[in-house]
Amino acid sequence: MSTVDDVSGPSRLAEPEEGISVEELALAARNHALPLEALRYDVTPTGLHYLLIHYDIPDLDPAQHTLTIDGRVDRPMTVDLAGLRARPRVTRRVTLECAGNGRALLTPRPVSQPWLTEAVGTAEWTGTPLAPLLREAGIDPDAVDVVFTGADHGVERGVEQDYQRGLPVSEALREEILLAYEMNGAPLLPQHGAPLRVVVPGWYGMAHVKWLRRITVLDREFDGYQNAVAYRLRAHPEDPGVPVTRIEPRALVRPPGFPDFMSRARVLRPGPCTVEGRAWSGFAPVTRVEVTTDGGATWSEATLDPGTVPAGSGVDGQAADERWAWRRWRYEWTATPGRHTLGARATDASGRTQPVEQPWNRGGFANNLVQWVVVAVVPEDLPAGR
Repeated sequence: MSTVDDVSGPSRLAEPEEGISVEELALAARNHALPLEALRYDVTPTGLHYLLIHYDIPDLDPAQHTLTIDGRVDRPMTVDLAGLRARPRVTRRVTLECAGNGRALLTPRPVSQPWLTEAVGTAEWTGTPLAPLLREAGIDPDAVDVVFTGADHGVERGVEQDYQRGLPVSEALREEILLAYEMNGAPLLPQHGAPLRVVVPGWYGMAHVKWLRRITVLDREFDGYQNAVAYRLRAHPEDPGVPVTRIEPRALVRPPGFPDFMSRARVLRPGPCTVEGRAWSGFAPVTRVEVTTDGGATWSEATLDPGTVPAGSGVDGQAADERWAWRRWRYEWTATPGRHTLGARATDASGRTQPVEQPWNRGGFANNLVQWVVVAVVPEDLPAGR
């Protein structure tokens, strides 16, 4: 007799010389990262935004889809998409990052979706704020957590489940949280959670539940798999760990020059070069970005763009709220012949700064190690291929 344990084994670490497995390749084929050249866009085109799908994309009819709010509330309610669209409409520009971004670069490597550094994107999400609906439902004074349930269903580490994530009541009542039905001015695509998802600015992507169908208020901490088991920072298997929550500060370099096809190694001509990229944090606004062109031996201050949104860039002629979006940074560098290792590190207003030494945990979560970009500066044209 088969059980779910037969198809979903325990989490593990890769052996020292172990390569990426067929299962990891299958995950990488289903999910995709942001091409780093797309850092040039203030708003990531929808097709270039990073994507992670835990189970299958549900087959949902927007005309029939409803959202139920229940649990420890005075007035349980069910509302359809038309009802949500009739409520106040808000657009927010939000940077989403997968909690496992950078996992494949860790040593030892946690075996899971093999992200490098590009599991990120910034979109303009349109929907209605969650907090007014929760207030209308009447949250009990003894409420502790608010659980978001998606329509996607699967098995993970032997546990059959709907995808569910919980937030503390204080977080769920933040005015910034949206029940989103549009992305970049168009209805959500199936892979991005159509017809409805929650957007939790500042938190890693695991909290932004897609294909949202139910919100349940609990009088206790939610002990479902994604909260109590999966997304926790653990040093060893028996460690209860601490939950993954907000996005650690990170800066990414938009690689200059042009790439080799297979290795993606960069080639650049000598002379003036603007090194640029994006920086963000879920704890506090980014206040500083430093750049190195010598592998971290020396660091120099970059220039941060003010981060304003042009009038009319949002929905219905309104500017999008962008407090939770990344910021562009620039650094002027004179490239000289040879090999150079570029990197950037962000610091936010809370004092958090990216590390240059590997932060490690068994899940490979919240790893904001500095990204390194090796550039070969060559003065002559490369020989033509045959």
